[in-house]
Amino acid sequence: MIAETGLIALWLAAALALLQFALCTIGLVKGRDEFFAAIRPIAIAQGVLVTISFLILVWLFIRSDMSVKLVVMNSVAVKPLIYKISGTWGNHEGSMLLWVAILGIAGAGIGLFERTLKQRTLVTTLAAQAFISVGFYAYLLIASNPFERIFPVPADGQGLNPLLQDVGLALHPPTLYIGYVGLSIAFSFAVGAMINRDVGPDFAKAMRPWVLGAWVFLTLGITAGSYWAYYELGWGGWWFWDPVENASLMPWLAATALLHSVNVLATRDGLRAWTLMLAVVAFSMSMIGTFLVRSGVLTSVHAFAVDPTRGGFILALLAIYIGGAMAVFALRVGTVKEGSQFEPVSREGALVANNLLLSAILGIVFIGTLYPLFVEGVSGDMISVGAPYFNLATGPIALILVAIMAAGPLLRWRRDKAKALLNRISIPIFITAAALFGLVLFTTSMSTLSLLGLALAAGIAVASFAPLWKRNLRRTPMHTYGMIIAHFGVAVALVGMASESSFTEEKLVAASPGDEVIVNNWKVNFLAIEPIAGPNWTALEARVTAQYGDGAIHQIEPQNRMFPAAQTQTSEAALLTRWNGQLYVVLGDSDEQGRWQLRIWWKPFVTLIWYGGVLIALGGLLAMIGRLRRAVRQKRQREYAEALI
Repeated sequence: MIAETGLIALWLAAALALLQFALCTIGLVKGRDEFFAAIRPIAIAQGVLVTISFLILVWLFIRSDMSVKLVVMNSVAVKPLIYKISGTWGNHEGSMLLWVAILGIAGAGIGLFERTLKQRTLVTTLAAQAFISVGFYAYLLIASNPFERIFPVPADGQGLNPLLQDVGLALHPPTLYIGYVGLSIAFSFAVGAMINRDVGPDFAKAMRPWVLGAWVFLTLGITAGSYWAYYELGWGGWWFWDPVENASLMPWLAATALLHSVNVLATRDGLRAWTLMLAVVAFSMSMIGTFLVRSGVLTSVHAFAVDPTRGGFILALLAIYIGGAMAVFALRVGTVKEGSQFEPVSREGALVANNLLLSAILGIVFIGTLYPLFVEGVSGDMISVGAPYFNLATGPIALILVAIMAAGPLLRWRRDKAKALLNRISIPIFITAAALFGLVLFTTSMSTLSLLGLALAAGIAVASFAPLWKRNLRRTPMHTYGMIIAHFGVAVALVGMASESSFTEEKLVAASPGDEVIVNNWKVNFLAIEPIAGPNWTALEARVTAQYGDGAIHQIEPQNRMFPAAQTQTSEAALLTRWNGQLYVVLGDSDEQGRWQLRIWWKPFVTLIWYGGVLIALGGLLAMIGRLRRAVRQKRQREYAEALI
């Protein structure tokens, strides 16, 4: 009865979502304000019920209940606990239930904590959120029931995809889903504000924590996913411009633009229509990402659905939600009053330029990702759009973007003078020029983009701390520190990307035990091959020692694993990290002479890519905490002042 309890909880949550939408709609259309009192409790109860449903599914995986079809298809009894738990969302139905659970929890969060919006705006926001939820509840209950039973009950399951049996599965999908759902909340706030003509700083302040939270989790999710693919797939790359990777990048680009725009609206009452448009676009990108990964139009380790019926269902939801979002924006944007004016040379002007460039990159990635699918759907021909297109098309725009990012925080609000800005940014410009001169003088065979990227990174690293010049550090707001850390993280990640692109050395050899391979300053000795056994796999493990120069000798063990349940073989790369880079070793197959293929990379400063991503997310988190603390403090001051009257 455990599975049936989870299904009942899911049905009840769906019914409450429908009731929430109906009461909100009737109350708004008929002017029945008495209906509004029930909205918050219903939203909270819906969040509780869908959370219970998801936790029951987790418990079914933990106890390996082979009477549930989803458990049979994606788990085995003999598997580490962490993979049983993460296997809950390592499949189509479970991942969609996680998506809906986060959606319900977020709606409950609005019901519990939001107290600044006008009542009708809040109710409309919860109505929009319920409308989104209803579609996905229907999808789960009609087309993708996660609690479906199977008869007869098999002795064991088929097991999770071996590539997903990694701690990355515990981090990557949940963080991305939280980011996607955060953008749906931002969209719901935008709908509430547009319908009630309540677009202003108060609406932006209510929406900003959700945008910040979504952006932080998207950043962490993309960073974790990049590193997971880097070490798990054994191909030595950190970004392949795969459509599924792009499906997460597109919402992040839109969310980054929205984050900057909503800050301007919240603090300076500017960019009203632009903020609304970006909220709609960001939500649309999250929906398109969900469609690409869950519809089955892509063949990928990430893409779980292969049933055309499911794909059609998600496509219908996509059309309804994105079409409805665009329609609401088109109908209501004309009623949005113009916000505060500003000069082109101002911080607002820099943020507009920032948003335009982000939108241009988003458009390039969008076209490059969907055009091959369009061509295949129309003509049946299969074409590929890969790294050369994306790197050449987005690289120059990205460099201009980070250059503006360095200057933006040094500009004044409303209006400024170009000469004054030049004086403020003179030191970062000098650092950039000096770095460029040194790189040209002392390096060879670097691409232009990498050369400019490294030089700009040096200037950005200095410019990111410029807002602290001549300020009292103890009185500097936490959100300012968050901005500084995030911008510095961009510089750190840029150094890692450019260094990995330009200075990586690779060697592919057929080695016998006792052979030595030299890669850069590394001496890699291949000692032996040994069979080993893990919890649910067997492997051939290479015993390899690696020494950097005259330093210490380290032992590493790349593996070829075999998972009997899935009859699948995987390569487990061995990584050895130093302060200046990472040695990456992959074991291949053997030949007739008893030699083993070894692929060895030396990747200077590659780890800075992920350290930079973590710094960017940390900066966003500090900014969110700082903004929330300030809001709480201001609320207490208002309450205290009112009590004195």
